[in-house]
Amino acid sequence: MGLRPVSESNNTASAPPIVVEGLVNKFGDFAVHDGLDLTVERGEILGVVGGSGSGKSVLMRSIIGLQRPSAGRVEVLGQSITDTDPDSDVGVRSRWGVLFQGGALFSTLTVGENVEVPIKQFYPDISPELRREIARYKVMLSGLPQDAADKYPSELSGGMKKRAGLARALALDPELLFLDEPTAGLDPIGAAKFDRLTRELKETLGLTVFLITHDLDTLYEICDRVAVIAEKRIIAVGTIPELIETRQPWIEEYFTGPRGRAAEAAHHSNLARADAQGG
Repeated sequence: MGLRPVSESNNTASAPPIVVEGLVNKFGDFAVHDGLDLTVERGEILGVVGGSGSGKSVLMRSIIGLQRPSAGRVEVLGQSITDTDPDSDVGVRSRWGVLFQGGALFSTLTVGENVEVPIKQFYPDISPELRREIARYKVMLSGLPQDAADKYPSELSGGMKKRAGLARALALDPELLFLDEPTAGLDPIGAAKFDRLTRELKETLGLTVFLITHDLDTLYEICDRVAVIAEKRIIAVGTIPELIETRQPWIEEYFTGPRGRAAEAAHHSNLARADAQGG
């Protein structure tokens, strides 16, 4: 059940969907980013990690146009975000979905009504009946039972709120999916289920995923590459083994410390189990 014409989705198929060059973000005299460069490849799940206060969420907000950078260039799906008036980039903004940390659901709306919000905004001519049908489909696509569409956020568990937020992020059949700490606050079982869902949606829908996380299990299990923010810029991008080979102190401590070794061991155990079960 799609909203987007095929031609609109494929017109930038050969170019990287996200390109950031020379990004500078300042708050007063303090620079969060200073000359940050990043290219996200089409079809990948890119994990973004960094210490507290390194500017992971600020980077995401700069990419989606919620944070106007002090300098630099951001291009998304072939369109400049930094050189475009926010009111005139409606077309490109309808081609991404965002799951903010905590879900950011409207508490006075049901889950289904929350999912309908972006549909109303970008496709106002769609009938209420079709809008509700699309919303219920997205709710089920996110792994929630259909009757969850009629519940309010206060009636949902933490994991269900995350999935409801994901359903809203998927409302417009996006090409890009931005996830800000999607497994934060979930127990290990719930986090693992959300990781599997993210991977399945990426493969089924052909998504490119920009995923901010501190969850090492998530990084090992579903991320194709990881970008590391430190010293106000991206200091390395690659697979986890490639990052460890850089011998950069923060990266080594992050991935080879006790928690990192445990996540790596769990990942290898999961791979062995999958092989034993025939994939």
